[in-house]
Amino acid sequence: MRRLHALLTTTVLAAATLTAVPAATADPAPATTALDTPAATADWSVAVVDSTTARYTPTTIGGWSYPVGLYLYGQYLVFRRTHNPRYLSYIKSYVDRFVAVDGSMSQGFNSLDSMQAGRLLTILHQETGEDRYRVAAKRIRDRLDTYPRTEDGGFWHADTASRAHQLWADGVYMVNPFLVEYGKEFHDSAYANDEAAKQLQLYGSHLQVAGGLLRHAYDESRTATWSDPVTGLAPEHWCRAVGWYSMAMVNVLDAVPAGHPRRPALLRILRALAAGLERHQDPATGRWFQVIDKGDRADNWTETSCSSMFTYALSRGAQRGYLDRHYAAVAERGYRGVLRKVSLGADGRTELTDISVGTNVGDYAYYAARTRATNDFHGLGAFLIMNEQLRSD
Repeated sequence: MRRLHALLTTTVLAAATLTAVPAATADPAPATTALDTPAATADWSVAVVDSTTARYTPTTIGGWSYPVGLYLYGQYLVFRRTHNPRYLSYIKSYVDRFVAVDGSMSQGFNSLDSMQAGRLLTILHQETGEDRYRVAAKRIRDRLDTYPRTEDGGFWHADTASRAHQLWADGVYMVNPFLVEYGKEFHDSAYANDEAAKQLQLYGSHLQVAGGLLRHAYDESRTATWSDPVTGLAPEHWCRAVGWYSMAMVNVLDAVPAGHPRRPALLRILRALAAGLERHQDPATGRWFQVIDKGDRADNWTETSCSSMFTYALSRGAQRGYLDRHYAAVAERGYRGVLRKVSLGADGRTELTDISVGTNVGDYAYYAARTRATNDFHGLGAFLIMNEQLRSD
C-alpha cells in the first residue's frame, strides 16, 4: 500500500470536524478588510482551506460536480505542500461517497463538466494505491471513446440536445487535465497526451480570434440562439471560460513531451492569448473584467476566479518557458489584485469576493448581470491553484 494509506484510515473521520482558521495560521484582520499585499505571516491557502472545511463537511460540501472538484483539487495542492493529513482525508471522504469499494459509480458522464472531478480519482489512486480509484477513473477514460464529437473531432460540451455540436472553452479544463494525469498514473500517456493536445488545438482553432482572446463558445451547427450564423461563435469573451482554457493549456503543456507534433501549435495559441490578456488587464486593479475586452463599460466588473486563473497560467507559462519571462510581472500584478479580494471576517474565516456564479453562454448584458458571489467554489479553487503557484514561502 502506498504512502499515507495507513494515515488516511486513521484520520478519515477528522475531516468532518475541522475547526476554523487557527490564530497561528493567519494574522487576524478587521472584519471585511482586504489586504493590498500578502501579510508576512499569512498563509492564505491554509486559511482558505481551513475556513472552507470548517463551513462544510465532506458530506455537506455538495454532490459530484466540477466546482467542488476544482476546489478539492486546489485543496490537494495545499496538502502536497503542507502534508496536513486532514486535507487529504477530507478529499477521500468526499470521493468515497460516490465510489464503491469495487470502483463502481452511479454517476453518469454525459457532459464534460461531469468529468472534472475525475482528477480526484487519479490523485487518490496515487496516494493510497486503492484499485477502486483506477476502476472508477477508467470509466471516464472509456466514456470518451463513445463520447460525441464535432466533425473535426472536438468533444461536445454535453451529450444533450441543447449542447449538441457545441464547443465551450470551459470544457477543455473539465476533461484534458484529467486525461493527461490519467495517462501518467495508469501508463496510458500515448493516448492521453495525443487526445488532450488535439482537443486544445481544435478548440483554439475555432474559438481564438484576432487579438488572441477566445470567444466563450462555438456551435458547429449554427443553430444555437447565441451563435453567429457565419462563424458559429458566441458574441463575447467571457473571462472564466477563457480562464479555464488558459489553465488547461499550461497543464497539458506540462505533460506533453517536448517533441510532440502539436506542441508548436499549442504554444502559438497560448502566446497569442497571453498577449491579449496583457493588453486587457485592468491597469487600476491588476485584475480582468467579466467581459474581458469591455472594461470601459460602467456595469462591467473585475471577476476574481478568472483573474486567479489568468494569473496562474501566465505565471506558470513564464516559469516553464512557454511564455516570455516578462509575463511573470503581468502575473504578479494579477496576484496583488486578487489578494485585494480576500480578507478575514469577524469569525476569523476567509471571505473571497466578486466571483461570478455558474454561467451559460449569453450576450454582454447577461454576463454583466451575473451574481457576484462570495466564497463560490469556482473562485476558491482557482484562488488556491493560483496561490500555490505564486505564494512566497
